[in-house]
This record gives sequence, C-alpha cells and structure tokens, in this order.
Amino acid sequence: MKKSIALILTLLFPLLAVAQAVDTTAVPAVLTLEDALRIALSENASVKVADMEIERTGYARKGTYASLFPQVSGSGSYQRTIKKQVMYMDFDIGGMSSGGGGGIEVGRWNTWSAGISASMPLVNAQLWKNLRISEENVELAVEKARSSRLETVNQVKQAFFSCLLAKEAFEVYKSAYENALANCEQIQRRFNAQKASELDLTRAKTTLANAIPNVYDAESSVILALWQLKAVMGVNLDTEIDVAGDLDDYAEHMLYDLYTSEDLSLEDNSTMRQLALQAEQLADAIKVQQYAYLPTLSLSFNYSLNAMTNDFKFSEYKWSPYSFVGLSLSVPIFSGGQRLNAVRQARVQAQELNVQRADTERQLKIAIRQYLNQMETAMKSYSSARSAVGTAQKAYDIAAKSYDVGRSTLTDLNDAQYALIQSQLGVCQAIYTFVLAKAGLENVLGADFIDAEGNVQLNKTYSNE
Repeated sequence: MKKSIALILTLLFPLLAVAQAVDTTAVPAVLTLEDALRIALSENASVKVADMEIERTGYARKGTYASLFPQVSGSGSYQRTIKKQVMYMDFDIGGMSSGGGGGIEVGRWNTWSAGISASMPLVNAQLWKNLRISEENVELAVEKARSSRLETVNQVKQAFFSCLLAKEAFEVYKSAYENALANCEQIQRRFNAQKASELDLTRAKTTLANAIPNVYDAESSVILALWQLKAVMGVNLDTEIDVAGDLDDYAEHMLYDLYTSEDLSLEDNSTMRQLALQAEQLADAIKVQQYAYLPTLSLSFNYSLNAMTNDFKFSEYKWSPYSFVGLSLSVPIFSGGQRLNAVRQARVQAQELNVQRADTERQLKIAIRQYLNQMETAMKSYSSARSAVGTAQKAYDIAAKSYDVGRSTLTDLNDAQYALIQSQLGVCQAIYTFVLAKAGLENVLGADFIDAEGNVQLNKTYSNE
C-alpha cells in the first residue's frame, strides 16, 4: 500500500508542478485575434520590407520624371602643354613659291576652360512610355505590399487558431488525467477494502501513467504554438503572451453559404492583380521597343570661357567666351535588326505571362473549391462530433457508476473515457479545420485591404467589432 501511494505521488507531482507553473511566472498579456493582427501589421518584417519597397519605387519614379527636365552640368579643365604643335605652311606670292624649312610652334603652355551645358528632350516617345512603366512599378509595389499584409493576416490567423486548438487539447488531456487520477484513488480505496483486485489497481495505475505524457505533449504544443504566434507577429519570443477565447467562440460562424458567386470571384486576388499589372507593363514595354523606330528631338545649350597663357598671372588672363543653342534630331535608320528582335522578345514575354495567368487562375479556382469542401466537411464533422460528445459523456458517466457498483469492468470504464477524449478532440478539430479553411479562402479571395471602389487601402486597422 505504501508503495502504491508513493507511486501515485511520484506520478502526480510533475503534473502539479506543471499546473502551478503559470502562477509562478509573470502574468502574460492576453491577446484577442484583432490585437494579434494589429501588432503583426505594424511589426511583421515582411510588411515593413514591402512598405520600404513602395518607398523605393516612389523614388525611382521621381528619378524617371527628372529626365523630362533640363539636365544642367558644369565643367572645368586645365591643360599643361608638354610639347607644342608645329605648323608648316606653303604659300605662293606673285608667282613665286616660298616655303620654309622649319615649322612654327602654335599654342600656349597653359590652357584653362570653364563652362556650363544643358540639354533637354523635346520629343522622345520612348521616354514618355517609360514614365508610364515607372508608375506601374509603384502600383505593383503597392499590390505586393497588400499581398504581404494578406499573407501576414492569414499566418496570424493560423497561428492564433493553432494556439486555441493546443489549449483545447491540453484541457481535454488534463481532464482525462484528472479522471484517471480520481479512478485510481477510488480503486486504491476499494483495493484496501478488498473490494477490487490487484489487476484493476495495476490497470488504473497504468492508465494514470499513460495520461501524464499526453498532458506534457499538449502543454509543449501550447508553448510551441505561442512561439509561432509571436514569431509571426514580429515580437520578442521572450514576451509573455496568451490568447483569449476558445474555439467554441468561432463555432457559431461556421456558415459559408453567405458567399455568393460575386464574393467567390478572383477580382481582388492579389496574385491575379499583380499579373494584370505585369501584363500592362509588358504591353507598354512592347510599345517602348516599337517607339525606338521614331525620331527623337532634343534641345541643347552650352556656354564656356577659355583662356590660353604662358604664365600663372590670373588677373591678366583674357577669357574668350563661347556659347551656342542647338536642336538635335536623331532618326534611327538601321540597327541590324536589334529593335525588331527587341519587339519580338517583349511579345513572347507577354505570351508567357498570359499562359501563366491562365494557369494561376485555374489553380486558384481549385483552391477555392478545396477550401469550400473543407469547410463543408468540417461543418458536418462538427455536428457529428457534438452529438458524439453528449453520447460519450453519458456513456462514461454510466460506465463510472456501473463500475462503482461492480456491474462493469475497468476496461469498460477506460474505453468509455477514451471515446469521450476522442469525441472532445473531434469537436475541436472540426472547428479548427473550418476556421483554418475559412482563413485560407479569405486570403485567396483577397477581399481585405480593398476599399469600396476597389482601390488598395493599406492603412486598415482592426477593431474588436
């Protein structure tokens, strides 16, 4: 008897230590799903990088627009002549020819020049179309930022629901352990009164011992799920947090028939919107290559001062100004087929994108059907699991009372408890499957971060409504 009590206490002590571990640590911050989303959208690394990419493409667009303005530059130079040029002249005066055997050195030892020049495109179709492409780059960056936010929201939802499932499983296994402990204590008392066999006592102890690892595993799953949530949110892993609510809070939302055919369209899907923007870019790229056949016209201006001396007396220098204004017309005539092949290349890229776009749309439609099928299956499983929980609980209560009066065996009681555990986990799993599929469906539909006009709205905030 003393050995049996010592064994029970040995098995019970680690679980009691686990149960009281929460009381010995700092009180964690309890977060709702909306709180987790708000934190993630401000702290998540991918969201921050996407916002920086928008800023980068904005600067690139401004740089492209700068090419429309005059490009002004200043210059200055100094040259020291090492060996002057020699000039030879032949001349004929009065029918007499004259020639010199030696040449005349020309130029001076020091040459100074300073000036300013400016150029500005007047007619350049390629440049104008490139401006449009730079604007599309900004639009694409904004859409990619929206995609990062959508993916972050989906990841936070998955991590949050995983925490709720892990906590539910922990409660189920903890309840199973408590039932096993109560049965073991009861059988111990009956064994002491010689009303239960040693086999029943041994089985009860075995059931109790088998229940402890399940509790430890469930607790470890809770810790890992919280770590994953903190990683997705972008907060320090040492921060103490907890999730509010339970999976039953989302059971009442297990309806998907509210989605109409319009709701299930891919119009707001981020991947499809990005492909559409890329298609516009390729269409403009084809025009850019075609515009290479057109002439360009530019305006140029130059003003310079020059001085040539043999000394360094700057105050006595005579500066000679020189300036001009001109128009430059460039007409492409022949490039060996370079422009033609560039147009063909851009057209092939556009065709590749069309094939990719059609395949992506097909895959997304398959994903929508899969999510809807998972949601429907989860709803059916939930309804069945709910009824199974009531039946299993009733069966366990009957088995427990029957065992107390000696009308059933411990095996029957263990079987009833196992069925109860499975049915309780089935309910949790059905809800978890539904909310996970619903989150995936919302991510595919991409209805988030879009205003009533269909424009991207990246500043959306989540509330507790």
